[in-house]
Amino acid sequence: MARSKKFLITDLLYIAGMILPLLAGMVLKILTEPPTSGISIAGARVFFRVKFPIQDLLISEAQINSWLVIVTILFFCLYMAHGLTVECKTRRQRLAEWIVETVDRLVADNMGPYFSGYSAFIISILALSAFSSLLSLLGLFPPTSDINVVAGWAILIFILITHYKLKGGFLNYLKGFTEPIFVMAPLNVLGEIATPVSMAFRHYGNVLSGTVISVLIASALNAASALLIGWIPGVLGDLSLLRIGLPAILSIYFDVFSGCMQAYIFAMLTMLNVSGAVPWEAYEKRKRKKEAKKQTI
Repeated sequence: MARSKKFLITDLLYIAGMILPLLAGMVLKILTEPPTSGISIAGARVFFRVKFPIQDLLISEAQINSWLVIVTILFFCLYMAHGLTVECKTRRQRLAEWIVETVDRLVADNMGPYFSGYSAFIISILALSAFSSLLSLLGLFPPTSDINVVAGWAILIFILITHYKLKGGFLNYLKGFTEPIFVMAPLNVLGEIATPVSMAFRHYGNVLSGTVISVLIASALNAASALLIGWIPGVLGDLSLLRIGLPAILSIYFDVFSGCMQAYIFAMLTMLNVSGAVPWEAYEKRKRKKEAKKQTI
């Protein structure tokens, strides 16, 4: 299908919008990262602080990279949605429709028809988490390696869970902490708090552990290379030949597979926890009371 010059220019602008934020992140890292000797494991660098009465707001590498990922995803969505037609005639539209239909089925199977509108939210979680973890392939700090970022996502999920638990009424929500017996209330409260904590630390811990293991293996291979071939004079002795190949293979697992898997697990936990929070019997009973009250007025 022939495309106009305006259409192609718009496509190029969307592609540039996907690439430029990532390039900006790489340039920022090169210009601001202090020189280091050897291999080091460190958290997100803090660029500046915003003064607040209670606690300063830290603008770190994790926050900056998160926004770069958000902008990249935005332009990716604009690119995929550009030029949609009623009849699917392009590979781009077929891919976009496959993504939407797959997420719709995933939400329908795990959350039910009541939560059919959650598809956009779930695909946003999947994309943000996966793209954030994949930033390590570009040498950038992955936001999912910062507990503050992932904890923010978990707190948002916790608010949604609490919102749906309150569908049965506030008293019914409080009553749930006393089940099956009243003495279980402290443990039930801890269990409620443990949900966002476990979601945050599971995601953060798995991504961070992969990064740490990759760095440790690369460091060990560097030392082994120096021990075995470091005695060779010239440039050849200075090369870390043992680091060729194996770190790349490990990166496929820790950066690509593990990052995408953790995004999928986080999305699955979100769907199961949110959909399982609704007290259906109490909600239906409360709903019938409201309808009966409206009819009597």
